[in-house]
Amino acid sequence: MKKLILTITSVMCFALVASAQSYDSFGKKVKKNNAKPVSELITLDASESKNVKVEGVVESVCQVKGCWMTVKLDNGESMRVTFKDYGFFVPKDISGKKIIFEGEASVKTTPVDELQHYAKDAGKSAEEVAKIKDPKKELTFVADGVLVPSK
Repeated sequence: MKKLILTITSVMCFALVASAQSYDSFGKKVKKNNAKPVSELITLDASESKNVKVEGVVESVCQVKGCWMTVKLDNGESMRVTFKDYGFFVPKDISGKKIIFEGEASVKTTPVDELQHYAKDAGKSAEEVAKIKDPKKELTFVADGVLVPSK
């Protein structure tokens, strides 16, 4: 009986260790616990900003330096995430990964020149960049720190 209990306990411990996700940290150290789904930010209005820790799936990353990324929202749109004081970057190959990030979410109007800059960084053609003619009111996020699942 003792051997059976010891075996079951060993298997459970091994399963716990195997299922523990490890992360690479960028910027400020962020703890992985208590992250809210990024979908909760959709309700922000233009007059508020919110300091929060969220998790979401990366849609795209700046292919020049990793200096911004977009995260999928449940409403079909994306939220641009930049990094506080341009102080850190993320790997350029994390599209599709579920990450945890902490910082300030807000709704802002992004000017045309900034939208065009982001489009260039994303590798859009000159024709696609030229089609951007209007500013865009959007949910944005300035991250203090980001956790990316280790490979």
